[in-house]
Amino acid sequence: MIAVVDFGAGNLHSVVKAMRYIGEAVQVTHDPDVITMADGLVLPGVGAFGPCMEALSIRGLADPIRVFIESGRPFLGICIGMQMLFTDSDEGSSARGLRILNGTVRRFKTARGSDGMAMKVPHMGWNTIDIKKADPLFAGLPEAPMVYFVHSFHVIPEDPTIVAATTEYGSPFCSAVVHDNVRATQFHPEKSGAIGLEMLRNFSTLAA
Repeated sequence: MIAVVDFGAGNLHSVVKAMRYIGEAVQVTHDPDVITMADGLVLPGVGAFGPCMEALSIRGLADPIRVFIESGRPFLGICIGMQMLFTDSDEGSSARGLRILNGTVRRFKTARGSDGMAMKVPHMGWNTIDIKKADPLFAGLPEAPMVYFVHSFHVIPEDPTIVAATTEYGSPFCSAVVHDNVRATQFHPEKSGAIGLEMLRNFSTLAA
């Protein structure tokens, strides 16, 4: 069984709907025991880093997530669920993250694209990923697959070897990480059509 962490953030419905569409049994939960005993764990969410970390803390979910990850079972973070894996963020009052991965979360700086036009923040819509690190999560994907983003902040890992994919938006940024059993995407697989569904299938296979 794959557990989807419910800490009060939005976008749970889209993730659960996508997982069930591919035939995966999922359980939405805020129960620490269910989280620590799951075969696979998904931490999704949209919103601001600080309030999301506070919500995890209030519900007593931060430590169960750490315990699950330490067990070596498959973990997938999505959007803010990726950002919260890192040390801290400059969003709001420099909130501390789960500290599973070393690095920080920074807001996009105003930049210009190749056409000279200012790049809008948030980065919203379809964009390609450049896969840098072979991983089962990306099995069967075409070159430069298109995925869906909506975010104003991006992660800067201390260890460049965990960067699994990058995306160009004014300049390249880290759009996916892989480290041991931890996989995370800044984009939303559940909103990325057939490409995203294939990634979710791949993750489900890892958790089988």
